[in-house]
Amino acid sequence: MSDGVPDFELLAQAGIRGLRAYDPGHDLVALRRRFGEPGLVELGSNENPYGPSPAARAAALGALDELHRYPDPLGGDLKRALAAHHDVDPAQILLGNGSHELLMQFAQVFAGPGVDIVASRYGFAVYALAAQAAGATLKLADAYPREHAMPRGHDLDALAAAITPATRLVYLANPNNPTGTWFATEAFHQLLHALPSDVLFVVDEAYAECVTDPAVSSAVALLPGHPNLIVTRTFSKAYALAGLRVGYALAHPRLIAVMERVRESFNVNNVGLAAATAALADQQHVASVRERNAAERELLARSLREREHFVHPSQTNFLLVEFGAQTPAIEAALIARGVVLRPMAGYGLPECLRITVGTPDENQRLLRALDAIDPGGTAP
Repeated sequence: MSDGVPDFELLAQAGIRGLRAYDPGHDLVALRRRFGEPGLVELGSNENPYGPSPAARAAALGALDELHRYPDPLGGDLKRALAAHHDVDPAQILLGNGSHELLMQFAQVFAGPGVDIVASRYGFAVYALAAQAAGATLKLADAYPREHAMPRGHDLDALAAAITPATRLVYLANPNNPTGTWFATEAFHQLLHALPSDVLFVVDEAYAECVTDPAVSSAVALLPGHPNLIVTRTFSKAYALAGLRVGYALAHPRLIAVMERVRESFNVNNVGLAAATAALADQQHVASVRERNAAERELLARSLREREHFVHPSQTNFLLVEFGAQTPAIEAALIARGVVLRPMAGYGLPECLRITVGTPDENQRLLRALDAIDPGGTAP
């Protein structure tokens, strides 16, 4: 404190000192201003390019008249709608300011120094942040190799082997971000059945509404037989409410009751509650989004493979694509052309970019931009 300013790093809890903040990617606001509208093609954040249900939009606008009021602290209407949708009791539902908030809070409540958290390699970055912020030890289970039928996907046997008596939490996404890979429900059921009852298993289903493979079903159906199972969902992806930040978790009522103790007051705002409730009721819109996304996902993957890029299989609204040693140069050249993708070096995949599946026009603009770049990542 030589200059009179406290050493805030030293004052922070041990788990926070070495923590690096979540990286959202590029400064999209600055890029939008640079390229103007509609000059920027944003394919780096896994957003739904088709927008929300008209009913959700109308509900959001209607809620603006109540901005001077606090939101329902219980989120009662949304909880009841979610309970009916998933065939669970409202007491099994925890609302969050996006599922990100909930994923962090599970570690805050159930982990800490001397406790292990297990996750799969190439899993969502928030799992590592949650472990470190709680002062817990993160143990990564090896993923499948690139040559596997599900390249860099979750190896459930390796995950099971990583669990020890010190393990309190397991995080697993299905389908997975950033790889897009997935596992069949039956294989997961076998793993869950063998898990110790005091190990909480968090299944992150942020992209569940994008799935078209009939072998994959939600883990929600397994909740009655597994009190240690937690399933998280979000309205940010298929429901296209990313700007409102609404997520939720489904679990045993007694687990939810413990989590309610740390839930921030009024953590989901009026507009978010109204829009999410209306969006949930419009499953026809969700089905339409899923169908269009799947069609464009297949077309884009085929086009990229025709250009001799390695494309990971995906059941999400994005593709993980290898571009080789020139990946940083290619990404920079794409940005110069107004096309934003997500770099993956922070995930240990420096030769990959994650590409959100956009509209047909957005995907074609991406492909034209790629065709204008030579293998060295510069214009010919």
